[in-house]
Amino acid sequence: MSLLSDFMGSSSKRTSSQIKKTAVPVLPGEIYKTAKLQLQDVLAPAALEISSKSIKIAGKTSRTFFIMSYPRFLTDGWLAPIVNLDKVFDVGIHIHPIPTEKILQEFKKKVAEVQSQINVRESKGLVRDPILDAAYRDLEKLRDSLQQAQEKIFSIGLYITIYADNEDDLYKSENEIRSLMESKLIYLKPALFQQSEGFLSVAPIGDDRLEIHTKLNTGPVSSFFPFISSELTDNKGILYGINRHNSGLVIFDRYSLPNYNSVTFATSGAGKSYATKLEILRTLMFDTEVIVIDPEREYEYITEAVGGRYFNISLSSEHHINPFDVPIPNDDEDPADVLRSHIIHLVGLFRILFGGLSPEEDSIVDRTITETYALKDITPNSNYVNIEPPLMSDFEMVLSSMEGSDSLLTRLTKYTHGTWAGFINKPSNVDINKKLVVFSIRDVEDELKPAAMYIITAFIWNAVRKNIKKRLLVVDEAWWMMKSDDTASFLFMIAKRGRKYFLGLSTITQDVNDFISSKYGTPIITNSSMQLLLKQSPSSVDNLQKIFRLTDEEKYLLIESSVGEGIFFAGLKHVALKIIASYTEDQIITSDPAQVLSIRNSKQELRESEENHFVN
Repeated sequence: MSLLSDFMGSSSKRTSSQIKKTAVPVLPGEIYKTAKLQLQDVLAPAALEISSKSIKIAGKTSRTFFIMSYPRFLTDGWLAPIVNLDKVFDVGIHIHPIPTEKILQEFKKKVAEVQSQINVRESKGLVRDPILDAAYRDLEKLRDSLQQAQEKIFSIGLYITIYADNEDDLYKSENEIRSLMESKLIYLKPALFQQSEGFLSVAPIGDDRLEIHTKLNTGPVSSFFPFISSELTDNKGILYGINRHNSGLVIFDRYSLPNYNSVTFATSGAGKSYATKLEILRTLMFDTEVIVIDPEREYEYITEAVGGRYFNISLSSEHHINPFDVPIPNDDEDPADVLRSHIIHLVGLFRILFGGLSPEEDSIVDRTITETYALKDITPNSNYVNIEPPLMSDFEMVLSSMEGSDSLLTRLTKYTHGTWAGFINKPSNVDINKKLVVFSIRDVEDELKPAAMYIITAFIWNAVRKNIKKRLLVVDEAWWMMKSDDTASFLFMIAKRGRKYFLGLSTITQDVNDFISSKYGTPIITNSSMQLLLKQSPSSVDNLQKIFRLTDEEKYLLIESSVGEGIFFAGLKHVALKIIASYTEDQIITSDPAQVLSIRNSKQELRESEENHFVN
């Protein structure tokens, strides 16, 4: 065992008397009196153990390696995969410039040596050696570049120190790094009997004690720069924000991915609705229709600004959606399959409205729906274009004739004659033929919100299937739909089938745990090619780390991010993102209550000023 202060070393050797003095224990209260404690004694661990292959320090085992061989060509960023490994290790890169005049003298001798070998082979009538020929060409080319000051030569040493809890973990980490290196034709060896020198060469003190170097010119040396961040700048698409690592623009087109879906997770006030409204505003410029399910009435002003259509859904609303509306089949669809699928969705709706169904009740509801449609002459062979769909009251009338339906009738009354009758017991009067359409469900009671979102989503899905266009469906506070398996499964069905109808689904939620706890939560995430993670709370970030396989650094980045900052995933790439908007965009999409109130007051003052001017 050796004291780390001795291990670090000093310029002078200690005498035996000094060693004896140092060995005398010093009480904590006498430290300042003796003045024997040095800074390195405070920083250093108590002791370390040095062996030929490793060093044990502070409960960890470390091993230092050096690079002994490089390939003929080094690509940019070759070190990035090693640096980004989820392992504990340090990398030390020591670059020593060599004076050009000195290296030119060595090159002169080396060129002469290689030329001599080529001449000897030619005089003996041997077949030319392609390795010697390539070496001669490379040397001459590099010598010309050095003489013209286009290149410089450096002596470079690259050392890696790996840390682990024990020898087995150290061996596994070594094999993983070694396999990554050797796949690039880069070979490394442990610094046998030089572990202390290797450890200090990697330590951040700028001291190269191993001095195992390779001579490289400027181009290969520049490839050693390890910090490479992904770029998400495409030739087309919309601006999502700024790359926080290199200040590059993050421009992307969601419709260029295998599917057009996205998920957004963030805490309350982290800027998720702001980011979504900004995407909507910019998406509308590319001939894309956007439909939003708005649970908090946050999208009303942007709808007004772009000339969209805003529907306020509530129990007393003038806007109604009849869940019995039959979707019109496309040319490649069988009407019988369309009607059968619609009936299944309606059974799911009644399961939500009734708070669950027993197997017997499920069968009764299914049979009642079929007979209710038959009452209106709607069968698999009917023409669905010019039909009058039934209402909830028609369903009630048929249900009353069914045996064993007393309990169902009791629960159905509030939807046909009670306070909720105005919501779903009237013909549909909603037209979504606009570039931006928003359905607000803020005024819907919490008990009815899952059903309202289910009905609205089903209505939108039928419209999407009827007329294929480039569309984006935004479901804000999607955790409401994840509360019920029926609403969650319907949302998952849209995520899987939306691409066929040129539809992108954007799900946004602040309650990450509720979203993921549903059996459909993770499948919706895996069926979304885009993900946006903004600021997270410490209680939910661990779940996100597991699902998105985030490193600890990315996890802490999400916890410490400011409003509008996070990580943006697109396909296999992801970058640290900062969302930015112009002044005009900010005035349209802001959700900050103070800013919204200020804008409203400014508008009111402007109107009053115009009225006074008109009167005068």
